[in-house]
Amino acid sequence: MEQLDLPRFDPPLRVLAVDDEEFNRELVRSFLTPFDIQVIVAGNGEEALARLAEHHPDLVLLDVMMPGMTGFEVCRQIKQEEQTRVIPVLLISALKDRGDRIRGIQAGADEFLTKPVDRIELVVRVHALGKVKRANENLENAHHVVLSLARAVEAKDTTTGNHCDRLIRLCSLFCEHLGLDGRAHHTLELASVLHDVGKIGIPDAILLKPGSLTEAEWEVMRRHPVLGEEICKPLRSFQEVLPVIRHHHERWNGRGYPDGLAGDEIPLLARVFQLVDAFDAMTSRRSYKPAFSVAETLATLTAEAERGFWDRGLLEAFRDCLATIPNLAGLLNDRSTPVPAS
Repeated sequence: MEQLDLPRFDPPLRVLAVDDEEFNRELVRSFLTPFDIQVIVAGNGEEALARLAEHHPDLVLLDVMMPGMTGFEVCRQIKQEEQTRVIPVLLISALKDRGDRIRGIQAGADEFLTKPVDRIELVVRVHALGKVKRANENLENAHHVVLSLARAVEAKDTTTGNHCDRLIRLCSLFCEHLGLDGRAHHTLELASVLHDVGKIGIPDAILLKPGSLTEAEWEVMRRHPVLGEEICKPLRSFQEVLPVIRHHHERWNGRGYPDGLAGDEIPLLARVFQLVDAFDAMTSRRSYKPAFSVAETLATLTAEAERGFWDRGLLEAFRDCLATIPNLAGLLNDRSTPVPAS
């Protein structure tokens, strides 16, 4: 019998093998266990989903033709759920029709094997997909670490309440008002949390200083968009939010930072986000100012637009958006100090 020299996984790889025939399930187990791969089995689609939730496997081997839920249906459900969609699915079937392969691709399958299963091919493909899963886990862990860093920065300033969560809600409402697509929604949701992550590199003596900053201190503070971009750049899942992180302090007249972009040079989502961010900052009490009312804030934003700070068209759209929010006061009062009514 041909031998394979494959490195072991640490911790061992866990595979869920789903087939309505016990013989096939045990055959898969006999192929994989010599390679220190743990095999969990299920006899139908419903049982497979229950095992998935219970054991959190690294990989699913899924028979296509089963009574009840087919493998296509199980695969589609796995790929639709946030908690399981990154788990690789390898469909196994006696079907060789091109249409069935296309159905598998549409369901989200990562790989295909044809029955009868070849031992060597099964082991090699499981091993390759296992490596992909573990690599994705590392990236996902890094993703959550950076988000946690951003939340830690927010928590340093106790006067802003749930600033990031309010930004998420306001950005979502503004996105919807502008008719932007789901990718834009997701990008601005990430920006709501990550926009100030670069402040992790700003000394607390500057970040939390009561009163005005000196020009030298402002020079340090102005580095945070670039620091934030550098922190997030290595992660592929953050690529679309990088322009928002870097450019949310640019100004329409070109006098912002860090790059002095002007007008339409500033990415659209950065222009959308900076209005929401400025609005929430003005309606929040900070160490250097009281909370402004919504009316005062809109008046200030309008005056600043006249001075070239903001995209006037977007500001008008934002004003219209705010007028459609039925409980704006309740949304804004999610902070340590309520916003004045007028």
